[in-house]
Amino acid sequence: MPSVLPEGDAAPQDGNLPASVLDGADGRPLSLYVHVPFCSVRCGYCDFNTYTAAELGGGASQREYAGTAISELEFGAGVLASAGLPARPLHTVFFGGGTPTLLPADDLATILRRAGELWGLAPEAEVTTEANPDSVTPESLQTLAGAGFNRISIGMQSAVPEVLATLDRTHDPRRIPDVVRWARDAGLKVSLDLIYGTPGESNDDWKRSLDAALECQPDHVSAYSLIVEEGTKMHRDIRRGLIPMPDEDDQATKYEIADARLADAGFRWYEVSNWSRTDADVCRHNLAYWTGADWWGAGPGAHSHVGGVRWWNVKHPRPYAARLAARQSPAAARELLDDDTRRMERILLESRIRDGIDLSLLSANRRPQVAGLIADGLVEPRLALQGRLVLTDRGRLMADAVVRAVVD
Repeated sequence: MPSVLPEGDAAPQDGNLPASVLDGADGRPLSLYVHVPFCSVRCGYCDFNTYTAAELGGGASQREYAGTAISELEFGAGVLASAGLPARPLHTVFFGGGTPTLLPADDLATILRRAGELWGLAPEAEVTTEANPDSVTPESLQTLAGAGFNRISIGMQSAVPEVLATLDRTHDPRRIPDVVRWARDAGLKVSLDLIYGTPGESNDDWKRSLDAALECQPDHVSAYSLIVEEGTKMHRDIRRGLIPMPDEDDQATKYEIADARLADAGFRWYEVSNWSRTDADVCRHNLAYWTGADWWGAGPGAHSHVGGVRWWNVKHPRPYAARLAARQSPAAARELLDDDTRRMERILLESRIRDGIDLSLLSANRRPQVAGLIADGLVEPRLALQGRLVLTDRGRLMADAVVRAVVD
């Protein structure tokens, strides 16, 4: 979760939701995100809400965290029931971080089990945990699979030691094939997460990382361009002239390399930065975010969204735990999204996915822009004639420009 939270409006201590969340609730799936804010080392590029100390006290330490997170799940179940929302089993569950697998596998299993008891798990629910390659063992993965996890997202980032060093990643890239094999043996689907555009990374380095990932035969690959966030160690190093700023043209070239290599290996893009081997291998949890579903985000700094109400928890684990111990909402603030804001967010997010957006979402004064996007080769002309805006291969490289052209 981002380390800087927005401001928003005051959130009620009891977490009560307005009656408006009931509108259309039957047709909205429900997901759960569990933020585990612990890392063994803080990576130089990372802007997420993470902590390297194992002992934070006040119910916020690693050994106490499972119980604290469960307290929020119990609180959340009460909030949703009090709002009169229909019972909806969880469509997806995602443990992110931080490094969730720094917690004992039994703790993650306990959180998942309690979530199922409170809300239920839909048949064939997708249950994912993120993991660093050096934070799992064959035994821990077997424990997770036995508890109901069926997918793992491994932070590979690169196969090149020098690139990993620039990113302050501490794992040995030679461990990746072993971890993938252990996950497969446990019955888990595997996603490999990559980063491109690191200062000093050559095209050959990037090809080497892609080839190493594909040799592991994952079900899913995420490839994100490196973004240098203000306040990070990498940002400070760039300002001091120790490393160069990532180059946008270089990153565009690397994106094209990734898309071509993944396509040749049988992968198909379904979101600008994500590819899956089959439609069954897409990350359904992330699609829930991109398509405006309901989700409860548990953990310090975690964001939630239910029926046009969005809120975010206090950032630090200690006050987060203290609020729950007092049976108060851990939310720092919230906002009620009006219809126009929700429409704009649909355009921003859904335009990035393979199905695109219905052109009816565009305002009347923005629809004429579509012709220009077609002429520039950024939007599929045949699908535009059918009433949908879908990015071309070139359009994916310029997704932000497309969005700027069609939003008010």
